[in-house]
Amino acid sequence: MPPRATPTVRQERLGIELRKMRDCAGRTTTQAAALFGLDRTKITQIEKGYYPVTPDRVRALAAEYEEGDLEYIDALARMADERHKGWWEEYRGSVPTGFLDTSELEYFTQGMMTYQICHPPGAMQTEEYSRAIFQDAYPPLRPRLLESRVENRLRRSEILMEQGSHPYTAVVHEAALRMRFGGAEVARRQLDRVLELAQLPHVTLHVVTFEADGFKGAGQTIVHARGPVPRLDTVQLDAVGGPVFLHERNQVENYRQIIDRMIERSLSPKQSCDLINRIKKGI
Repeated sequence: MPPRATPTVRQERLGIELRKMRDCAGRTTTQAAALFGLDRTKITQIEKGYYPVTPDRVRALAAEYEEGDLEYIDALARMADERHKGWWEEYRGSVPTGFLDTSELEYFTQGMMTYQICHPPGAMQTEEYSRAIFQDAYPPLRPRLLESRVENRLRRSEILMEQGSHPYTAVVHEAALRMRFGGAEVARRQLDRVLELAQLPHVTLHVVTFEADGFKGAGQTIVHARGPVPRLDTVQLDAVGGPVFLHERNQVENYRQIIDRMIERSLSPKQSCDLINRIKKGI
């Protein structure tokens, strides 16, 4: 198969894990390439996500590297086998690449935890609220691009909020619930949507109030996406240039603990919904 022009974050992640295994085993790219009769540059391309690798080769490399975690190996083999184009590819060229990478991350996640400061989570936004946010983009978006972003966000929401989806925990700062993007009526309907989704069995909502004690990470938007095994968990941070994805285990665990601390200092799900109802009445 030909090399990929631009690997997705998921393809890059598979390559990163294969390189980690090789490094831990003390093998060189030349030694790994000899296993399949390849040039060592092919191993480098595989480890960067540019060149596809089959599930059988993933298992052969894992055996060569003496990796003993069978669940981890199985998960990597499934990643190698998932070569179909996802629904998000329809939007390539009309939404930023970071949006596509986030869509892919959400599609494959086994569960998500997110902390939002200025907006309700994208998965909980109404169409009109999302449109109001994108209309504030600078430089202004052309109408076709704006509608593509709104449509992309709504499809992401359908997947994450669908009945039977994986657990979704939203930790939302009170500020995000009081800001009125799109005006009072749009803001009120947005709060109704948050309350509606909070009743889904797989959704848990916590609100961090203005009165909450300070804590590490309070100024960051954080998404923790659970992988098929803990070693494949991912953290996404928002940045000016687009989302940043973290895979290193200590970093991922650090941010997971930050979100856990946020939840400890937030309202319970019932108290959170009660507060949202009070905010809605004041709009």
